[in-house]
Amino acid sequence: MAKGEIGHAHARRLSALSEDNWALQWPQSVRAYSKMLREDSQAKSVERAVTLPILRTPWYVEPNGAAPEVVQMVAEDLNLPVKGDSTASPSPQAIGRVSWQETLPWILKYLRYGHAYFEKVYSDGSDGPQRLVKLAPRLPDTIEKINIALDGGVDSIVQRAATDRDGRTLDRVELEVERLLFFIFDEERKDGIGTSIFRPAYKHWILKDEFLRLERLVLERNGMGIPVYTSYDAYDQADIDQGQELVEALRSGAEAGASLKNGSELKVVGVSGQLVSPREAITYHDSQIARTALAHVLNLEGKGGSYALAEVQLDVFIQSLQSIADYIATVANKYLVPDMVEKFTGERVGPFPRVTFETIGSRTGFTPEQIVALKNAGLLIADDALLEHVRRRGELPPLTPVREALEKKLERKHLEEELGVTLSAGTAPPPPQEQGVNSE
Repeated sequence: MAKGEIGHAHARRLSALSEDNWALQWPQSVRAYSKMLREDSQAKSVERAVTLPILRTPWYVEPNGAAPEVVQMVAEDLNLPVKGDSTASPSPQAIGRVSWQETLPWILKYLRYGHAYFEKVYSDGSDGPQRLVKLAPRLPDTIEKINIALDGGVDSIVQRAATDRDGRTLDRVELEVERLLFFIFDEERKDGIGTSIFRPAYKHWILKDEFLRLERLVLERNGMGIPVYTSYDAYDQADIDQGQELVEALRSGAEAGASLKNGSELKVVGVSGQLVSPREAITYHDSQIARTALAHVLNLEGKGGSYALAEVQLDVFIQSLQSIADYIATVANKYLVPDMVEKFTGERVGPFPRVTFETIGSRTGFTPEQIVALKNAGLLIADDALLEHVRRRGELPPLTPVREALEKKLERKHLEEELGVTLSAGTAPPPPQEQGVNSE
């Protein structure tokens, strides 16, 4: 706890904020949410709708006034480009280090389970400064205990014993908070567990699953009607019993049929009156699952409605995605980047580079027409940063190689005009002649 802090944020075991559904109490919750995402198409669609835009948006390292060698180190160790520098590319030293784009999907699993823990693994420093070589996921089903300090912060996690592929038993491992990088979603109380984004959708998933089973039974029972046998004689019990066996064994098929005594009757009777279908209830619970993540757009099925309302719903959804990505960047910039700099330089002194990303959403920022209008109005200058941004958003080649090619082409043109000859693309220009020497 901080000096002078006399209160605490330690969660009680039977707190009023505790999860009251046993199936969703940690660690049982890990199995429940895994099952939901494996079996329910709507829940999986919601997860992908939330995560794919964040995975798709470009992520960068922003120098933020840090020393160039520090910026290069962070960019190399996270395998991210430096914002505004299109010529920067990972050096051979970056091979085998962390890939941010490969780690990001594991980070985003904190939305599914409520938390995601990683161990920061550095080189031993024998061949130079310590460098980040791995952000190793510590999967939720391997965590046995999360130790919480009195101030509510995570103190350490304990991983249960495991067995390697050679059959050897590995000991329980306790990882101190200094070794950890973790992400927690919608924490109701200071427990290091958080709340899954699918927690409000759980009851809708359970009810929807029951209604799907009921719909199968309704279709199986009433899809072809109910076979009814009427005996030729109300007092011939043997014939009535044979008729019962007949209707229970009746199945459709190419060779299906029945042989009846004269006067007996076999018919298939449909359901009279209105048949209640579970389909409407299934659709309702499907839509509620999407609403839990503000993914109302998944409920639009071309049934009409207000386009303005749909745009508002999409804007709110994009803002929620922006908030999720902001949180991930904030955690990385607060607990990862300064640690990397300290390991590299030996001191924790800023300014530090920042992990950042482009604004999520296709309708954000200025259009090319608006950029031209702003430039013509004198509100924008076509400097290298703006040119790089426009080329990057338009998925065009980087500016620097193009500029070098144009400069070489212009230089060749001037040389051709000066010599009065045409040089081919592969021809080297002639060496300059010394003054006073006759070329003849």
